[in-house]
Amino acid sequence: MNMRVAMYYSNHDIRVEEMPVPIIGPDELLMRTEASGICGSDVLEWYRIKKAPLVLGHEVAGQVVKIGEKVTRFKVGDRIVANHHVPCNTCSFCLTGHHTACNTLRSTNFEPGGFSEYIRIPAINVDRGTFLIPNELTYEQATFHEPLGCVIRANRMAGLKPGQSVLVLGSGIAGLLNIHFARQAGAGLILAVEPVSYRQKAALKFGANEAISPGEDIPELLRKINRGRLADMVFISTGAEEPQSQALKWVERGGTVVYFAPTASDVKVPVSVNELFFRNDINLTTSYGCAPYDSYLALELMHWSKLKIKEMITHRLPLVETSKGFQMVAAAEDSLKVIIEPQK
Repeated sequence: MNMRVAMYYSNHDIRVEEMPVPIIGPDELLMRTEASGICGSDVLEWYRIKKAPLVLGHEVAGQVVKIGEKVTRFKVGDRIVANHHVPCNTCSFCLTGHHTACNTLRSTNFEPGGFSEYIRIPAINVDRGTFLIPNELTYEQATFHEPLGCVIRANRMAGLKPGQSVLVLGSGIAGLLNIHFARQAGAGLILAVEPVSYRQKAALKFGANEAISPGEDIPELLRKINRGRLADMVFISTGAEEPQSQALKWVERGGTVVYFAPTASDVKVPVSVNELFFRNDINLTTSYGCAPYDSYLALELMHWSKLKIKEMITHRLPLVETSKGFQMVAAAEDSLKVIIEPQK
């Protein structure tokens, strides 16, 4: 039996092809993919094209259609999400809370990818990275378990505290989730910096107090509206080169800069050790991906809180239009979250 997949060759060459439906083992699941979100990292061509051709897609939600004979936690018909990367939970990285540095996490995946009609979920992913979707959430909302999980982890790493001022650079879906989460977490002033007016309006809708263009005098504006202070916390949610170093000039003494988004492969950040660290106690931190616990928390947060996740979805496309979806995400203009529906 064959299934359709969207095979990635490049950002401008994604073809709907057929391949066999994966065969599952005794500890595995076969999931029918109902929704799969396009991530900004999916369109990071310099990184993805080296592994082409392949089926991308890791923000997935679907229904169990077949279970291995040894599986006891799930049954046919269950609505689930699955993490594509899962940690070992026993190495030094995992034991010290750095699950996304785990070698196991970086080598695990499901087969073949989210932009396909069916996915084989390996035993280790079934064991520690697969969760039931709360009844109140749709499949498309549930796909946010991964990107929202990444935001939850980033905020935990950064140590965001209620009342702190937050500067978010970039208002794509990553930036918007950081803005929305910070607002729900009790942040004080939230200022978004974004060049596209469509996304500026979205930033205001999802919790920013102000949304401005990168060309404005950001330190002056911060001090004006933040009682003479720069930002306590800066989230770099864009891969553009300039903000990577500009952020260091926009954070207050004792504040934190979070490098959240991937950049081009050759981007480097010049740092003045004396100015930033010796004199001003600036903290620089990164956050890569998320662990299964973060995805679980994301589902719980979407279930119980008033997050406006559904309102962030701007486009829903059938599998045959995956290429169109990639162009939208790569253009970074009048789309926020693009969801592929492989069964359509």
